[in-house]
Parts: sequence; structure tokens; C-alpha cells
Amino acid sequence: MKPPAVAALGAGRMGRGIALAFACAGQEVLLIDVKQRSRGDFEKLRDAARRDIEQQLAALAELGLLRATAIAAVMARIDICDRQAAGQYLPRVQLLFEGVPEVMEAKAEALAFACTALADDAIVASTSSTFLSTALAAMVTNPARFLNAHWLNPAHLIPLVEVSPHPGTDPAVTQRLQDRLAQIGKTTVLCGPSPGYIVPRLQVVLMNEAARMIEEGVATAADIDRATRYGFGIRYAAMGVAEFIDVGGNDILYYASRYLSAALNDPRYASPEIVARLMNSGQNGLRDGKGFHDWTGIDIDAYRRQSTARLVELLRIADRLPVIAD
Repeated sequence: MKPPAVAALGAGRMGRGIALAFACAGQEVLLIDVKQRSRGDFEKLRDAARRDIEQQLAALAELGLLRATAIAAVMARIDICDRQAAGQYLPRVQLLFEGVPEVMEAKAEALAFACTALADDAIVASTSSTFLSTALAAMVTNPARFLNAHWLNPAHLIPLVEVSPHPGTDPAVTQRLQDRLAQIGKTTVLCGPSPGYIVPRLQVVLMNEAARMIEEGVATAADIDRATRYGFGIRYAAMGVAEFIDVGGNDILYYASRYLSAALNDPRYASPEIVARLMNSGQNGLRDGKGFHDWTGIDIDAYRRQSTARLVELLRIADRLPVIAD
């Protein structure tokens, strides 16, 4: 096996998922156990990691995503090494993902260790969802090559990676990272170094609201799960949140928010100022040609057909196609 150009620093769940994502896409990847261990303890971890990865691949084969005969080839693309052996590989690594536990001291130590051997132009990306790129950049030599890349578990399956550069990140580095991720089938979004990025910030509001409704006796956990799986989830998989607002109209969101805020006597349901500003300026979304998106020049009929097609495909996957009589 030639020295991999991609490495995951940290051999836990995230590191294994990243290794799987690259290996399944035909690329060789190095999984580094950065923790200080005895040789025997490392061998136990290495064997456990291999079993875990192989089980994940077997599950994919059962689902028809790859041939069972291809499992050995994918496994052969993943090399696992300990801290002592990492030094011989790191100088040739072009892209390193740090995925050690969410403890600042652990990240500082792991990044410092990696930077002693990495080439100066190697991209370093932290997968942290807790610490921002602005807080971690100083831990890396040549901070211009550093940024955050937040993968969503299971990393080898979920297509999205949130890319969050800090103000000093070289734009070319950001583009290189996005290009490498696109090569393995990932979809990237750019977001500033703000707590929660995009997905965690949205989902924490949703999860807390679900827990609150259970606490208040509004609905059972099972009914909330059915509502999110077959209503909320399917709709927002068919179109994005901002797109959904524009299709319905900013004014609809404004008045619905005002009603909920008053009815539940809770200001957290009130819409932010941008919604009223857009509404008052006649930018309610699709019907006005502008909203959060610019709809000018869009073939609306074609857009609606495409939206319906996406929704029908999701309904088919969920086995919830509407009953339509002949």
C-alpha cells in the first residue's frame, strides 16, 4: 500500500467513518490512533476498528450498495497505525482530518503532534462541532491551511459536510477541501465560525421543542416521531428551509409566528426582524420573485414539477405514496 494522501487523526467513530467514506470512494486513507498506548492495547484497538469497519461494509453489502466481494478491496485501502508509526506517513499526507474527543487539551496536543510531521501545505481540518475554527487555528502551524470540516454521523453515509474557515484561512485551501470532498460524493456548505454551524443549531431547536411538547403533554414521543418522519422530515428533504419559507411566503411565516408567540405566551416563537423587513418590502418569496432567494428568471412551472418529483421520490422511499383511485 502506498502512503495515503488522506488521514484521519483519531481512531474513534468519526475517524472510522471518514476512513470508510474515502475508502469506499476508491481512495487510500490512513487511520491514526493518536493516543499513547502499549503495543498490545493498540493491537486490540486496531482489531476492534477493523471489525467495526468490516461490519459496516457488510451492512452496506446487505443493502445492495456494494458487492460482498468488494469488501476486501475497500478494507485494503484503509491502513491503521499507532502514534509511533504515524511519523513515517504524515509527511506525505495532503489532507488531515482531526477527530479526537471534544476536549480542548486533547485537540491541542493532537494537532501539535501532527504538525511536527505534516508538510507545510497539507490541509488540516478539525471535525469539531464544539470548538470553532477561530479557537483552534492557533494550534496549527501555518493557520492559513486550517479550517473546520464538520461531518455528520454516520460519516460514510450522510452526504453533508459543513465547512467553516476562520478569517485567516486561505480561500484556496477552502476550495481544495471542498473539491476533495466532492470527489467522494459529499455535499459541502460554507458557514462562518459561529456556534452550532448550520445543522446542529437547527436541530437543537427542533429536539428541545420536541422534548418540551412531550413534557407538556401535547403529544407522545411516538406521535412526534411519526410527525417528523412523515411530515417535517420529508418536506424539508424535498426542499430546504429557506426555500420552504419562500414558497409559502415570508408573510405567512410572520403571521404564524406572531400567532404562536401570543397563543403560547412565549417570545421565542416570534420571527426575527429579517422576516418583517422582507415582508414590508414586498419580498415574500416565490410569488414576488424575491425573498431569501432570488426567483427572477426561474421557470416556475418547471420548478414546481421538479419539487413534486423530489417529493414523490421521497414518499416512495418512505413507502408513503398517496392512495390514488383509478
